[in-house]
Amino acid sequence: MNAPNESAKSAPGTVDFGYTEVPVADKARRVREVFESVAGKYDLMNDLMSGGMHRLWKRFTLGQTGLRPGQAALDVAGGTGDLAAGMWKQVGHDGKVVLSDINAAMLAQGRDSLLNQGIVRGVEFALANAECLPFADNSFDCVTIGFGLRNVTDKQAAIASMYRVLKPGGRLLILEFSHPTAPGLKPVYDAYSFSVLPWLGKVVANDEASYRYLAESIRRFPKQDDLADMMRTAGFDDVRYNNLSGGIVALHRGFKF
Repeated sequence: MNAPNESAKSAPGTVDFGYTEVPVADKARRVREVFESVAGKYDLMNDLMSGGMHRLWKRFTLGQTGLRPGQAALDVAGGTGDLAAGMWKQVGHDGKVVLSDINAAMLAQGRDSLLNQGIVRGVEFALANAECLPFADNSFDCVTIGFGLRNVTDKQAAIASMYRVLKPGGRLLILEFSHPTAPGLKPVYDAYSFSVLPWLGKVVANDEASYRYLAESIRRFPKQDDLADMMRTAGFDDVRYNNLSGGIVALHRGFKF
């Protein structure tokens, strides 16, 4: 399924919420409602939707953090905390990891997940908007955002905010669903996204509409080269990306020098 406005620019004063255009001030509320609805089944749905592949994508991301014991890391829109938990193991007890999310229900899920893993010392939790992170300049050695940027209202502002809180020499890792590059993959992926995913959402999470939005939001997300340009605009250097699973997911990396 392809919608005619997949790559269309939003009109002034509006922003995309999937394939629907909504007032800029309304998107955060709508996204919050989506994640409040799915928070309890978020991890289960991730496993079902990706066939467990999301764990490999996150493992690859953690291999790119460059973190060392004693350093500080921030996971933005961190959800249930998979990346935060991995970075906590990298920085050790003398380091610091902050798990942040704009959604209180998701942040609670992440806090419970980390505590259940025995991750107590060296971890903090923050209810925070990615567009205006409440942290001092030059605070973190690595910032990650996994499958969260596409839900942000002003993505350029969020990238600039993440740049600001990075230390010189620090890096940003953006893991996000992207646009297939493997030949013949797009029609199969579209059919899966707009048929199977909403069905899974209905059967497992009792929420077909939220998972239809998630599929649509992926299609409206900037293409790989466009996101790289947005990172450069924010000031990042040595911006690169890796396509994973044929471009279904991409990991973008940039440095603050």
